[in-house]
Amino acid sequence: MMQVTLQNAQRAFLGMSHSPLLGLNPISAEDQTALDNAVAQAKAAVHAFDPELIILIGPDHYNGFFNELMPTFCIGSDVTAVGDYLSPAGPLNVPSDTAIALAEHLMDSHFDMAVSRRMQVDHGFSQALQVLWGDDLKTPPVIPIFLNAVAQPTIARLSRCVDLGKAIGNFLDTLPQRTLLIGSGGLSHEPPVPTLQHPDPAVRERITIKQIPTLQERDAKTERVKAAGMALAHGEDWMKPLNPQWDLQWMEALASGELTDLCAMSEDSIAQEAGNSAHESKTWLVARSALPLNTKLPCPVRAYRAIPALIAGYGLMLMHTQQ
Repeated sequence: MMQVTLQNAQRAFLGMSHSPLLGLNPISAEDQTALDNAVAQAKAAVHAFDPELIILIGPDHYNGFFNELMPTFCIGSDVTAVGDYLSPAGPLNVPSDTAIALAEHLMDSHFDMAVSRRMQVDHGFSQALQVLWGDDLKTPPVIPIFLNAVAQPTIARLSRCVDLGKAIGNFLDTLPQRTLLIGSGGLSHEPPVPTLQHPDPAVRERITIKQIPTLQERDAKTERVKAAGMALAHGEDWMKPLNPQWDLQWMEALASGELTDLCAMSEDSIAQEAGNSAHESKTWLVARSALPLNTKLPCPVRAYRAIPALIAGYGLMLMHTQQ
């Protein structure tokens, strides 16, 4: 395993795809080895960095946020993971006072931030923490920031994500803690997440009104998503294919720190080229923008694998400020 030395860096960014199907759908031995190696490198780098604070930007999949009230961004000061698929359930280690201080800073920076005092999150947040620190969620202090990536018209725009990341970076400049910013989501993928254009009114109601699913409903959802992953792996045309070229261009833009061309991308083109849920990639954009831009920072971990059975253009990228 590669050795990564980050002890003197004060800020690091980790872009990390997630998939609810990790450990559920079978993948090839080659894909599994590549995935295991990439995750092991990222975990080693994060533990070498030894963060004292984590800012975790993630999406939701209609487990915590619903269309009855859908913010673009929301900071959680008290946060619980619901434990969907194979992700762990339980409270996150949130420093409430620091979370509220960040919200106040962002308001003063002209971001109208929503704040949740009882946020619920799903695998979009907890899987990254699970992979890096284990099922018990005993992590360093972590401030979760929700980013809407599924419900139009309030999906965050690209340039606004950059501005938010910069404002978070300005807040972190006032803190002494060594900070890891995680963007959890993306890259190209279009799982069967319903929208308000769904023909079934019961489905539209389910993604509008917040409710706790029954065990049977949760199991049925898991089976639907597993079946969709296998359909994509078998090349069935009702599933939108992954787009590795889009994914690699996205990662290269973040690696370079030159985001002008990326932010010139049309919002409609994201779903057209990379899938409806590719908007989750904006979590990476927020997190990366809290580090210096327009400069190529050290990037000791960078890996990518398109894995259709997981409905994931699965990417990992870790960068850090100069030592």
